[in-house]
Amino acid sequence: MSENSTSERSGTDERGGARPWGAGTATAVGSMPGGDAREAVRTVTGSLETFPHLPELPARGPGADMIGRTCGLLVELYAHVEPSGWRISDRPGRDTRRARAWLGEDLDALEEFTQGYEGPLKVSAVGPWTLAAALELHNGEAAVSDRGACRDLTASLAEGVRAHLADLRRRVPGARPVLQLDEPSLTAVLQGRVKSASGYRTHPVVDRADVEAALRTVVDAADGVPVVVHSCAPAVPFALLRRAGAQGISFDFSLLTEREEEAIGEAVEGGTALFAGVVPGVDGRLSDPAGSVMGVRTLWRRLGLTPGTLAESVVVTPSCGLAGASPAYARSVLAHVVRAATSLADNPE
Repeated sequence: MSENSTSERSGTDERGGARPWGAGTATAVGSMPGGDAREAVRTVTGSLETFPHLPELPARGPGADMIGRTCGLLVELYAHVEPSGWRISDRPGRDTRRARAWLGEDLDALEEFTQGYEGPLKVSAVGPWTLAAALELHNGEAAVSDRGACRDLTASLAEGVRAHLADLRRRVPGARPVLQLDEPSLTAVLQGRVKSASGYRTHPVVDRADVEAALRTVVDAADGVPVVVHSCAPAVPFALLRRAGAQGISFDFSLLTEREEEAIGEAVEGGTALFAGVVPGVDGRLSDPAGSVMGVRTLWRRLGLTPGTLAESVVVTPSCGLAGASPAYARSVLAHVVRAATSLADNPE
């Protein structure tokens, strides 16, 4: 991978620091098809030369999925696989060891293909609320049903994130790390739609102040590393995520409604970066790159935002992970989002 520094073109985040990515940038969300770590990293670093990421390969099985990988990051808290999903354990077992081994394999591949790289490099972890909605307690209920369990999970995750970022810095010294927190279940937690083990009821709504505080704990653990929160669900809580300290918000652009537009305008004016998912994550016909970002341009005009800020404020991405795509389509999507981002920079209006 060629050396590339984006410092001259970087914008600023809402905390006043420099964004590690430049204008007209594209990246991907996380997962890739297949099970070959070296091939996946080779594809990502070769296609996304200015903003690569560490891919997830869930096709390998439990432990390589986003929940399993994050379980492997937890500190002094463990999980194992039950027929119903991941369940909190008293001690590390085979599933924890497998998750950690696969993450190590992925990081080895990333280190190999980023020799001499200088620039933004994104790694992901599941956020505290999606983790709490997915992980089961010993009684089979979701951890989100127990406030104490949620606090323990958040603290463990924060320590795991801190160690993960330190490992990335050691392996790729020239990288400017970016942390993505995956929170697809966040809206369900806020709306009380997480189902109980029986499936006949749902767990109560979690107080928004508690949700925000847990997110901020993990953001603070990143210790100045820019944090992007991703959700491919409808009704992304833009204002809450900004208050929690997210410097970027990643979302499926096709799911936006007029209700979110005011929050988006406030986010942009406050310096929050928008990671706009404009390309489908499953096989289909791709439009021309300029057409893929036409909706973003239209939204910008409707909100009365300055065209010149468009390419600085928006990072172009697929709508979600690419694990469900064919390898050929996944490669095409990565090349497509790069061209679409260039289109935004060359012609913001």
